[in-house]
Amino acid sequence: MLGKTANGLFWMFRYLERAENTSRFIETGQRMALTRLGSDEGEWRSIMQTAGALKGFEATGEDLTKDAALDWMLRSRDNPSSVLTSIEGARQNARLVRTALTHEVWEAINGCYMRTREQLSRKVSDRDMPAVMGAIRQRTALVRGATHGTMLRNDIYNFARIGTFLERADNTARILDVKYYVLLPSVMSIGSSIDNVQWETILRSVSARGGFRLAYGNDYDPTDIAYFLILDGRMPRSLAFCISKIRDNLGHLAKNYELTPESSQKVADLEKRYLSRDIESIFDEGLHHYIQTLLTLIGDLAMQIEKDYRFYE
Repeated sequence: MLGKTANGLFWMFRYLERAENTSRFIETGQRMALTRLGSDEGEWRSIMQTAGALKGFEATGEDLTKDAALDWMLRSRDNPSSVLTSIEGARQNARLVRTALTHEVWEAINGCYMRTREQLSRKVSDRDMPAVMGAIRQRTALVRGATHGTMLRNDIYNFARIGTFLERADNTARILDVKYYVLLPSVMSIGSSIDNVQWETILRSVSARGGFRLAYGNDYDPTDIAYFLILDGRMPRSLAFCISKIRDNLGHLAKNYELTPESSQKVADLEKRYLSRDIESIFDEGLHHYIQTLLTLIGDLAMQIEKDYRFYE
């Protein structure tokens, strides 16, 4: 496969996942604001910082308000990670690799783009926000479903999946970091009703609330939740699950191309050193430090994949 085609597939699916994840950050911010009293500027500043959107927003010189934050994260074309920009980026990459996609996948991404552009052509009201966020997630899920149901399990599929799970792992790590170092009002709140509300919001933000209850019941214990989102291989947005899928798809590529690139070794080392541990050792190390390390390693892995498969040649 040409490197440019691999690059287009990789980024098409990263952008799709990013659009969905940004919509989840927005929902998290709105739910968290309901548990706060007074100004919500700090809330949205924290959410934007975690989503990697704050620096760009501050460069505009605009005052940070809830409406400004929502508009920046949702529909600003000056924000390269806004929902609208991400969907447009996914569709542009899909056009570049059109011959590598099935008809069903192309129709799904094209429909996702057109409907999202229509809904985000104007500011979204608070009343309409839940419906719009839900529709965005449904349309990105439709693209993934069409991909899963109609694409050959070849290198095209592998690059699409690697892009999806790299972006998803990054998102789950960032949301966990939000919980421990942004959303928790103070250590005095641990175990309180407000802390439980926030834990439930975090689980909702990664569609993990139902799965967690099936596995652990209704008690929101921080250790169990951290384990569920980091190490539980059953949970499709956990770090362990995402990295295992990247490892599998890199393995298929290595077999197809009869080589073992450096990216395959990097993902194996990441699993062995950071995702084969018990949750207590992670807490002992410090969750923030652990997650920041993982975010760096995930970024390094993405760059190594680009080098190994010559994305820009």
